[in-house]
Amino acid sequence: MGQFCMRRRDFITLLGGAAVTWPLAARAQQGERVRRVGVLMNTAADSADGQARFAAFVQGLQQLGWTDGRNVHLDVRWAAGDADRIRRYAAELVARIPDVTLAYTTPIVAALQQATRTVPIVFAGVVDPVGGGFVESMARPGGNTTGFISFEYAIGAKWLELLKEIAPNVTRAAVLRDATSSSGIGQFAAIQAVGPIGVELSVIGLNDASTIERAVAAFARGANGGLVVTAAPFPTNHPDVIPALAARYKLPAVYPFRYYGGLICYGPDTVSQFRSAAGYVDRILKGEKPADLPVQAPTRYELVINLKAAKALGLDVPPTLLARADEVIE
Repeated sequence: MGQFCMRRRDFITLLGGAAVTWPLAARAQQGERVRRVGVLMNTAADSADGQARFAAFVQGLQQLGWTDGRNVHLDVRWAAGDADRIRRYAAELVARIPDVTLAYTTPIVAALQQATRTVPIVFAGVVDPVGGGFVESMARPGGNTTGFISFEYAIGAKWLELLKEIAPNVTRAAVLRDATSSSGIGQFAAIQAVGPIGVELSVIGLNDASTIERAVAAFARGANGGLVVTAAPFPTNHPDVIPALAARYKLPAVYPFRYYGGLICYGPDTVSQFRSAAGYVDRILKGEKPADLPVQAPTRYELVINLKAAKALGLDVPPTLLARADEVIE
């Protein structure tokens, strides 16, 4: 996955190196206050992509002078997309009274806000913080929460455009979304609003693997179909399921993040958001308020095309599309 992934031993080396060096630094600065930062991730602890994000956050803190075990203590939980675990871990972290908490994805922010309206929260990987009620506005968040959104809804137009460009024969598109979240509802509404003439839209709920498989199989019985996969907890925690179904039923599919895999993806560099989140954590630890830190949108999007997947689907990727790609996987 290129820069988005980190080998486990590199990740361990990064954190292990910090653990080895901190006692000497601690002796040199015995009077320095150790700040507490909670971290609640919506991936499993053994997720390579989750580790890459967390490592980027740690690196960002280190570049700003914060070292775990010396002047900051990172209290980390990995929820793996489990709703009960999310609520339990959110309560645990808040009970420890952290100076600030990092939250990855919408369900995590929702659980933390239910647990506290005073502990500062910095989020990453959230689609619609205003619609979700997490902030009052992007420019002036208000309250105890701010952070970095995954993308703006207008990106839905680009997903459909790319699906038609890479598979011109598509006349039916199933949008895979999570209808239980405001972001899932909003993403489909935005895609409906910009859907190209001649493409019939339908929806498939992102619930569990068996339900998704039955829905995709039923959709694939019709001709000229394609998939648009939106951002949601299920594909984040089960990134191999939907690409495997798309390959099995010969359906071209567009994905929002490259770690989902598959034929083509267009979306932000999510790992870099965690370095930016470290910057907000640093500012809050130095006295600034989340209410005064504007929510930020990505400034760079990446287009990744998998030629192996295209060949398996019998697609000839247009040279103009290849020329625009940031990365082409052979």
